[in-house]
Amino acid sequence: MRNSYNIRTFYKAIGAAILTVATAMVSCNKGQTVPSPDMVVTTGRTNGSATTTFAPGDTVNFRFTGNPNLITFYSGELGKRYQYAGRTQANGTPQLQFSSLLANGTQPNSLSLLVSSDFKGVVTKTVAGVLVRDTAATNANIATATWTDITTRATFASGATAVSSGIIDLSDFARQGKPVYLAFKYNATTGSTQNKWTINNLAINNVLSDSTSYLIGNLNSPAKPLTNYGATSYSPGWAVSYDSSKNANNYAWIYTDGTSLVITGATSAAGATSAAEAWAVSGPIDLTKVTPDFGVPIKGVIATLGSYSYIYRQPGNYNAVLVATNATADDSKTLVQQVPLTIK
Repeated sequence: MRNSYNIRTFYKAIGAAILTVATAMVSCNKGQTVPSPDMVVTTGRTNGSATTTFAPGDTVNFRFTGNPNLITFYSGELGKRYQYAGRTQANGTPQLQFSSLLANGTQPNSLSLLVSSDFKGVVTKTVAGVLVRDTAATNANIATATWTDITTRATFASGATAVSSGIIDLSDFARQGKPVYLAFKYNATTGSTQNKWTINNLAINNVLSDSTSYLIGNLNSPAKPLTNYGATSYSPGWAVSYDSSKNANNYAWIYTDGTSLVITGATSAAGATSAAEAWAVSGPIDLTKVTPDFGVPIKGVIATLGSYSYIYRQPGNYNAVLVATNATADDSKTLVQQVPLTIK
């Protein structure tokens, strides 16, 4: 018991001492400016010879002098370019593409593709403490929105063989800070078998002038990420809705996360006793969206780093960037070192 007590007393004393020293250090550092980072970067081969020209697959050895608190590495490859680290929007060509499949019935013009920039969105409400869809309010928003019909821009299936829509240019709807909503509107009539439509392989890409392409929307739910050049973002997802006054038999789109939109109307003429209008609407899509490029932290405050190795697999000219930072809670200073490299 005596030994146990003494050990506990010892560790309590050590802990108190550490806390006292840490508090004193924080008090001393508070409000002080930090020194500017001191770092010089050179590159060479693993055998030590200095060079900025390498073959694909070679190991590039970045050597450092100085010891900043933090170092972040941007390789200069797509998705890892320092100049685009904070970029979230860029004017490009937004392109929509999907495939469709038609089964059951021969009713013409039963599917439309629409775009709106003033749809007020899906409305929710709380019932008994649970957040649920306010269907009536959502339907009212659909009805009052301005929808531009772009059905003729797409190619739709005419039978049970899946058909690609082709690339649909949405540039005329792209405005920075002004999202749009896409919709598939089903409109079946009475008296004959109603169509079954399947939509899949849907993707919206923002294609920039440098030929980079950013996936900005698909059939994913809002919780499922999209990936561009190793960086992730998220899709706004889709909502399905119908107004029973226009769809007495309650035919609705079935949304399968990441896979498809499917709607099946009356499968026989006898069952087609009422018209059926139903909507599948995307969440807000910024047609100028891009995924920011990112850097890799290669040194933390405690570590000491004299070199860092990286392999470039593809030929090209790359502007590798290393960002050195000294920081406290009150101040930070940054040094940016650029290293042009040729991989050939």
